[in-house]
Amino acid sequence: MNVTLAALSFTIGEHAPWSVDWVWGCPLIVVTVILHVMGLGFITQRAIQFHADMREPRRATAEAALVIGAVTLLATLLHGIEAAIWAAAYCLNGALPDFKDAMLYSLGALTTYGHRNLYLGDHWRLMGPIEALDGWLLFGLSTAFLFWLIQAVSPHTRNRR
Repeated sequence: MNVTLAALSFTIGEHAPWSVDWVWGCPLIVVTVILHVMGLGFITQRAIQFHADMREPRRATAEAALVIGAVTLLATLLHGIEAAIWAAAYCLNGALPDFKDAMLYSLGALTTYGHRNLYLGDHWRLMGPIEALDGWLLFGLSTAFLFWLIQAVSPHTRNRR
C-alpha cells in the first residue's frame, strides 16, 4: 500500500508532490491563454481597421509590412506580460527570491531557452517545464495569428477580393 501511495504522489525528493506544481501551473496556463486570445483579438480589430483604411494602392505593400511589424511588436509585449504573470507566481510561492530573477527565469522557460544560472527550488522544479508547455501553446497561437494576418493584409490577397 505504501509503495502505491508513494508512486501515486509523484514526489520530488522529500518535498511537496508534483501535484502542487500542476495546481499552480494549470490555472496559469488557462489565464495566459485567455489573456493571449483576448489580446490577439484586440490587436486583430485594430490591425484590420487600419488595413481597411488604406487607400493608396501603390503603398499597400509598405503599409502591410508596417501592420505586420506593429502587430509583431504588440504580440511580443503580450508574451512579456504573460511571462510577468508567471514570474509573479514564482515570487508568490517562494520558488524564486525576487521579481528580476523570476522574470529572467520565466522568459527562459516560456521560450524553452532556459537559463544556466537560475533554478527553481526542488519542489517547484516541475513548474519550469509546465511553463514551457504554456510557451509552446502561446507561441503556436501567435504563429497561427501572424500567418492569418499576413494573408489578410497582403496586397496580393486584397487584389483578389
